[in-house]
Amino acid sequence: MTRRIALTVLALVTVLLVLAVVPLGVLLTEREKTSFRSATEASARAVASAAEETLSDHKPDTEMLQVLARTQADGGCAAAYGTTGQEIARTSCTTATGGTVPAMVAVVLAHPQTVVTQADDRLKVAVPIGDSEDAVGVAVLVRSVDPLNDRIAVVWGWLAAIGVAGLLTGTLLSVRLARWVGHPLSEVDKAAQRLGEGALEVRAPTGNGPQEVRRLAATFNTMAGRNEVLVHGHRTVIADVSHQLRTPLAALRLRLDVLVADSDEETASDLVGAQEEIARLSRLVDGLLAVARAESTVPRPVTVRVDRVVTERIAAWEPVASECRVALTGHCPDGLSAHLGSGDLEQVLDNLLANALDAVPVGGRVRMEGTADRGTVELRVVDDGPGMSVRARASAFRRFGNPEAGGTGLGLAIVHRLITANGGTARLEDTDGGGLTVVLELPRARRGRDQGPRAGLPAAD
Repeated sequence: MTRRIALTVLALVTVLLVLAVVPLGVLLTEREKTSFRSATEASARAVASAAEETLSDHKPDTEMLQVLARTQADGGCAAAYGTTGQEIARTSCTTATGGTVPAMVAVVLAHPQTVVTQADDRLKVAVPIGDSEDAVGVAVLVRSVDPLNDRIAVVWGWLAAIGVAGLLTGTLLSVRLARWVGHPLSEVDKAAQRLGEGALEVRAPTGNGPQEVRRLAATFNTMAGRNEVLVHGHRTVIADVSHQLRTPLAALRLRLDVLVADSDEETASDLVGAQEEIARLSRLVDGLLAVARAESTVPRPVTVRVDRVVTERIAAWEPVASECRVALTGHCPDGLSAHLGSGDLEQVLDNLLANALDAVPVGGRVRMEGTADRGTVELRVVDDGPGMSVRARASAFRRFGNPEAGGTGLGLAIVHRLITANGGTARLEDTDGGGLTVVLELPRARRGRDQGPRAGLPAAD
């Protein structure tokens, strides 16, 4: 953002400078040309006035020669011609007698008026001597335009210097402005990223930048503070509930065990059923607490080697699969990595494998496949079990949403929560030939990210 703001302001300053400097340069150039031409015409008229006193009033040519000398000293070449085109007097330089001068003299004698031409880097001015209706000759003045070009070059040089100075000033101002606006926004963005990665204590600085940016930072800090309070409160409630529920359930199970040992066969049979219900209730409580912990956890993503986690989970679940007589396989490209909370992928795969092995009949297959696609990692857990109906798949990720679940119905809810909390997606598809496929799309790890802890951590409780 800082760069975009600086470039935008710099482009605006450049456009304004061009719109101001270029027209000014053109105006000053035209002014210099007009001034040079006017000065040349005035000098030519001075020569004509001096020559008129000699030709019309028959005075000595002393003054005319002095004017010609001053004209040559000023850098011009001049000559005076009579009515027949004969040369009367001229400066020592011959520029005023050659080239197109005779033709200009003829034109002025035929139509007494001032004629101005420019060719070969010289400005030529021919003016009639005497009255315009009764001219007694023609005065011609030729002057090089090099001094004019030098003055124009100086004008454009100064304008260029002013433009460069203005551009440098605009660059400095644009960079300062961009940093003033962009740096506080970058701090808010970094704080938001850290908050999203689980640093609940992070806050954005509020003392820099425009008022709107400071207000945004203050609003962000208020939101972050409330989130921190809510998450910590939720975690406290979970810890309290976990303790308050598990302790009496454990005590009740022990009491039933004692009663079973001291009861007759018929009573013991009834107590065994109660024990099974207590065990089911314990599993249900554990599942609810697992979901609650997943919902209250804000992950701090690190780079996780998906290929290693898949290999480790297959090794961990292979004895269970062998006992169920189910083939468990997996394949991931070497180096396949995702950006996830530490231990989250292990917990997700444990839930999916437990569900798959429970659903697949004897002789079935469960396999895991990982692929990379641009910014995501796709991980599939495929089984050839009975699958799910469309209705069951639509609600499977909700708590107790799957009416066909044989267990607590909370495993997929935990999977969905952990995956979405890490910025990924989870969906269910039919397996070709029958069965269920769970598709996980995980954010792919990018170079330069913190490698974090080792990927193969044990699953979270």
